[in-house]
Amino acid sequence: MRRRPTIKDIARRAGVSESAVSFALNDRPGVSAATRERIRRVADQLGWLPSAAARALSGEGSATVGLVLARPARTLGVESFFLQLVSGVQEALAVRGLGLLFQVVEDVDAECAAYRRWWAEHRVDGLLVVDPREDDPRPALLAELGLPAVIVGAPGAGTVPSGAAISCVRADDAAAMASVVDQLHDLGHRRVAHVAGVAELAHTRRRIASLRAEAARRGLREVTSVTTDYSDAQGAEATRRLLSGERPPTAIVYDNDVMAVAGLAVAAERGVSVPHALSIVAWDDSALCRNTHPTLTALTRDTAGFGRHAAEELIALLDGGPARWVEDAAPRLMARESTAVAPGSRRSLS
Repeated sequence: MRRRPTIKDIARRAGVSESAVSFALNDRPGVSAATRERIRRVADQLGWLPSAAARALSGEGSATVGLVLARPARTLGVESFFLQLVSGVQEALAVRGLGLLFQVVEDVDAECAAYRRWWAEHRVDGLLVVDPREDDPRPALLAELGLPAVIVGAPGAGTVPSGAAISCVRADDAAAMASVVDQLHDLGHRRVAHVAGVAELAHTRRRIASLRAEAARRGLREVTSVTTDYSDAQGAEATRRLLSGERPPTAIVYDNDVMAVAGLAVAAERGVSVPHALSIVAWDDSALCRNTHPTLTALTRDTAGFGRHAAEELIALLDGGPARWVEDAAPRLMARESTAVAPGSRRSLS
């Protein structure tokens, strides 16, 4: 575990007093130009950055936890999942008087850079980490920095270093996908498509693997998954490609509500009746799913509660508790008007 460099460390390395370091770094008179330059050079070598708060300088902590979201901001404007998640996080943090520092970045490299900057500036006491990946550099970095963290979702195998102060709060995506395949199979669907999220995410890979495994177990040979960036634009484009094929699916599962609504619109534009010619299922229920026509069958869960549980686990780590893995309630399928018996199936003919 790395320790944040302090003014005392800089003073020791530069061979000057702590007050001289303070004068130099705060651009105050009291030291010569040469000494000021030497102190700043040493500070750069040690990776020192000014603290965001006086409390951090005194070693009392920042009373803040961080959350960085590495997704294009344009994909977040209409998706309710993260808003609900953050509301649950904030509910738990408010009980302890903790603040939430939130940032949106373009990719994981920028996310890691934000972690390093926050660590050096004493901005956060711990982190909530979302969208775990299969080959994820973030847990190792957090272990190196010594920042307590909670991963929201199951991390990729072997990505969390042994002994790190990193907990995990997850729900069983594979079981949730199995429940969807069960329902669609019972309705006679044999051609099922999955409009998935970002390919690098661990939960995307688990959902794709679960779909394939469940399809193989039932002898379903016409099953496919396509990955997207979660946006309505890519969800719509994926739907157009699927419906333009020689043997289009009779059911499509979407990895969020926004893409499912976009897919419903594409079906209407092409004259494909939902649910009589095409069944649609959305991952993560929302007001969008409940207020479309037809209403959308969806996997539902207490997303705010999921965020609250993750924040509570982080608070437990900050209080000195052990790192642990917590299984949250799995999403359950809520059948609505967008799913029905597959066209041409024995059930529809009986």
